[in-house]
Amino acid sequence: MKTLAARYAAGPGPAGSLRAVSAAVVILAAGSGSRVGAEVNKVLLPLGETPVLTWSVRAALTVPDIHRLVVVVRPGEEGAVADAVAPWLGEREALLVTGGQTRHASEWQALQVLAPDIEAGEIDVVAIHDGARPLAGPELFAETLAAARATGGVIPVVPLSGLVTATGGAVPAGLAGVQTPQAFRADALLTAYAAAAREGFEGTDTASCLERYGSVPIAAVPSTSRNLKVTFPEDVALAAALVVTPPSPGPVDDPLDVVDFDPA
Repeated sequence: MKTLAARYAAGPGPAGSLRAVSAAVVILAAGSGSRVGAEVNKVLLPLGETPVLTWSVRAALTVPDIHRLVVVVRPGEEGAVADAVAPWLGEREALLVTGGQTRHASEWQALQVLAPDIEAGEIDVVAIHDGARPLAGPELFAETLAAARATGGVIPVVPLSGLVTATGGAVPAGLAGVQTPQAFRADALLTAYAAAAREGFEGTDTASCLERYGSVPIAAVPSTSRNLKVTFPEDVALAAALVVTPPSPGPVDDPLDVVDFDPA
């Protein structure tokens, strides 16, 4: 399997050198966003003064123990995503990986890239986040990673209200909506996705694969409706009303190099 990766490397070490890592974040940005009605991928739409995607990148890299960031992109959008992300990396690095035809396939692409570090024990937890949720914030990333270390797996949830059935009837009380980032112990996550690949299973989200193949409990942490997903045009306007414009990025000293990366 051939995966296209882009790495931005800065700092005193040589370009392309690896650092000791403990946590990784995968940001999924390979969807089309057709329901938004835009001509470009919704994660590249402006939100304040920067694209939707960069809000998640900035939030993830604010968490101190995140040392590996993977952004999964649609084929043909590697350059556009690299241009959006690189100015915000500072002295950090990111891998851009071409995604698959489905969400599950894109997650598996990212995990194969991370597999050598997971198997070497250099990554202990992985959080997978939807790049169309720009307002998760560093606190939620930190909380889910900490909870995953403690319990094995965690999903953020928010109470749902105002729901009715298709016939207009009442729904059971206490229902909750599941969000991202969803975080899990890295070895259990990789094992579950490898098993799913062997059997041809595709889950609707990360937790569904761990529920089927995993050996770790999955806990819940509270979230809020602020962690919205940009799905429809009105969501873009709502997110824009909620954000505080981030500072302009500093200068980028090193270029973003695009290289062929083969996880096999």
